Amino acid sequence: MTETKTDHARDQAKCQLESITAMMKRLDHSRDCEGEAHGCSLTDAEIHDGLGLSHSEGDKATDEERTEYHDQEAAKQRIWEDPLELSIRDDWHAPNEGGEAIDYLILLCTGGPAVRIIGELDKWTEPETARLEYQDWFTPWENYPLDAQEEETLLNYARQFYFGEG
Repeated sequence: MTETKTDHARDQAKCQLESITAMMKRLDHSRDCEGEAHGCSLTDAEIHDGLGLSHSEGDKATDEERTEYHDQEAAKQRIWEDPLELSIRDDWHAPNEGGEAIDYLILLCTGGPAVRIIGELDKWTEPETARLEYQDWFTPWENYPLDAQEEETLLNYARQFYFGEG
């Protein structure tokens, strides 16, 4: 059986979700861990995964990598640099280009395949829902199935961005 465009796009959505999960785990850990990079119980694989590094069995995380993993500002910066684009809408537009924001979009990758997070904003322009969607060339957007934990992770990721005016 050959892989379809939809399968390829769904696989890309899965990769994006795994990346977001790793980034959010790092941010949460950097807040909760007492900053003890050397006394931390995380494995070398978890350190590398959280930094977006490849890991093979036997690889050891360096002291610098452990310190970087625990740097909360670096963890936030990694999240802020992740999306290709942020948009809000009553009609889609850039955050500072007018209109009343009711929905948001975080574009994670584009082309074939494309992946995005969309959701509704509350009256304070904070994300209150999050949905992961994917598509390939000439196919409609499809919802990626999320369990409750994944949906919460995606929503917390979306809440790292500012969608207000100005």
